[in-house]
Amino acid sequence: MPLKRDEQAGGTNADGSKSGMYCSHCFQQGEFVLPNLSAVQMQDRVRQKLVESGVPKFVAGFLIRGIPKLERWQSPGSTAHLHRT
Repeated sequence: MPLKRDEQAGGTNADGSKSGMYCSHCFQQGEFVLPNLSAVQMQDRVRQKLVESGVPKFVAGFLIRGIPKLERWQSPGSTAHLHRT
């Protein structure tokens, strides 16, 4: 989610400051809300939300394709390699 569209203007770091990287839906008090969520699972969640808000499925598919490339899933111990089950 673009931080400019986040109603809370971003998540929060452990010290309570705003995160400049993660939205309030994903990151609170310095931790991921769903820490074991894989990139594929995030794509599924975001796709569903976009379609629910009226975005055509093919457009939603285009918008979510970059999720696995986000820094959250590039760090050591990430779950980017997990596949849909």
